[in-house]
Amino acid sequence: MILWLKGATFTLTTVDMKAPEVLKDLAPGSLPPFLVFNGEVRTDTNKIEEFLEQALAPPFYPKLGCRYKESNTAGDDIFLKFSAYIKNPNSGLNDMLEKKFLKSLAKLNDYLLTPLAHELDQDPGQGQSSRSYLDGDSLTLADCNLLPKLNIVKVMCIKYRSLDISHILPGLQRYLDKAYTQEQFSNTCPPSSEILWAYHTVAKYLKK
Repeated sequence: MILWLKGATFTLTTVDMKAPEVLKDLAPGSLPPFLVFNGEVRTDTNKIEEFLEQALAPPFYPKLGCRYKESNTAGDDIFLKFSAYIKNPNSGLNDMLEKKFLKSLAKLNDYLLTPLAHELDQDPGQGQSSRSYLDGDSLTLADCNLLPKLNIVKVMCIKYRSLDISHILPGLQRYLDKAYTQEQFSNTCPPSSEILWAYHTVAKYLKK
């Protein structure tokens, strides 16, 4: 997604995760994604993003970093709360876990609806933000981090909890609806069937 937004030329190669010996010598003890450049291996996602932002920089490539530091952490607790929620089979605990999960979504929704400084500069009386993404009207590294996770959350919640997160909060709905129209996101999302297969051993239906 980052390379696509940067406009960089790249080749997509499928890696067989059932053949770990192919990866063992490259990055011992690590799981993809990782980046290799000039013999140096980077295994930390944040370090990979930082490297791409520095290596693929203006004037030849667009800057994808956020202007607001808050955009980088918006929604950062959603996946943790989602994991506890979707792994729980106990119906007696569901309401509590669901409330915590929904609270994390509401926090993101509030951020998306709160005007940022540049919006208020243009319209000081603006009561609600109309921006498309976390940091403005262009996709940034923060969106590249959050949107794939939200897609997983959306698919899994529909399947295991009959809950569609894209229709419960207006800011979140606008964010996802806009993101799915962007080929850099929609065409890099795995099929829902692959997400369901990847998580089927940890996700739990509620026991009656």
